Amino acid sequence: MAEQVEMPRMKLGTQGLEVSKLGYGCMGLSGNYNIPVPEEEGIAVIKEAFSKGVTFFDTSDIYGTNHANEYLVGKALKQLPREKIQLATKVCLKRLDVDYIDLYYVHRIDTTVPIEETMGELKKLVDEGKIKYIGLSEASPDTIRRAHTVHPITAIQMEYSLWTRDIEEEIIPLCRELGIGIVPYSPVGRGFFAGKAIVESLPRNSLLESHPRFTGQNFEQNKAIYFRIEVLAKRHECSPAQLAIAWVLHQGDDVVPIPGTTKIKNLHDNIGSVKLKLTRDDLKEISNAVPISEVAGSRTFEALSRVSWRFANTPPPKMNPKKCGMCLSCTLIC
Repeated sequence: MAEQVEMPRMKLGTQGLEVSKLGYGCMGLSGNYNIPVPEEEGIAVIKEAFSKGVTFFDTSDIYGTNHANEYLVGKALKQLPREKIQLATKVCLKRLDVDYIDLYYVHRIDTTVPIEETMGELKKLVDEGKIKYIGLSEASPDTIRRAHTVHPITAIQMEYSLWTRDIEEEIIPLCRELGIGIVPYSPVGRGFFAGKAIVESLPRNSLLESHPRFTGQNFEQNKAIYFRIEVLAKRHECSPAQLAIAWVLHQGDDVVPIPGTTKIKNLHDNIGSVKLKLTRDDLKEISNAVPISEVAGSRTFEALSRVSWRFANTPPPKMNPKKCGMCLSCTLIC
C-alpha cells in the first residue's frame, strides 16, 4: 500500500466527527453515469484515494446493481485500516461487512412518517454502537430542525456546485445555526465542469444522456458556461474540475465535497483542488461566470425532483393521549 500523504482534516459538524477536507463519492465505481468498473479497479481507486489522504468515503445500498457499491467498498475496507476511515452510507452493515458505520444518512426523506419517529429509531442504533453519527440527505429546513431536536444531526448531504446553488438561501444558514456540516455531492456538476459531453464524450448508457442539463437546447446553452470556467481555470493554472471543486471548498470550513471518479488520473486531479487558493475576488469572479439564471434545465431528473429537499416535509409527530390524573375519563393531551 502506498504511503499516505497529509491532507488537511476538519471537523464535520460539532458532534466530533473528523474527516479529510475532501471526501470521495464511490457511486460511479458501480455505474449510473458510466459503465461499472471491474471490482479490482474500483478497489484500487479507493486504496489510491486513501494513500493520498482521503479518509471520508460515501456509498449507498442503491448504488449499482444488487447493492454492488456497498459490497465493493466493504472489500476495499478490508485492505485498509478501518480505524482511519470515516465511512458514510445509507443502509447496511452486513453488506459492508463492518461493525459500525461512522455517518449514517437518511438517504431520502419518507414524507409519510414523522421525522421524529425516524430519528428515534436511528438514535437507538447510536445507543447500540452500530452507527456513530446521523446525517440527512435532501431534507427540508423544517425536517432538519425537527430531526435535530431528537438527536443532533452531524451532516447534511446536498447537491451543491457552481451551477446548483439553491441551498445557499435557507439550508446552509440553518446548518450553520445548528452546527451541522455540509457535504456537497456532485460538486463537479455531474462531471460537467470536467468537460463531460463537451471535451470528453459521455460513456455508453450513461444516465446523463437523458439529464435535463445535458440534453437538447439546454446543453447547447450550458456549453457557454463551461467555456467561461475553462478560461478562468487556465488563468489559475488548474483544470476546470479543480476550479469547480476549489470553489465549493472555499464556501466554508464546514463544507466537505465528495467528488467521485473512476480514473486514478482524475482522482489525483480532484485531490489537487485542495491546494488551490482563491481570494474573495476570485470567488466572486468564478460565481459570476456561472449566473444561475443562465443555467438551462432542472438540476436533476423529474422523478428525483419530487423527492428533493423542497418537498421533504414530514407529518407532525403523533400525539399519544395521556391521562392527566385529574379523573378517570380525562383524555387531555398533557
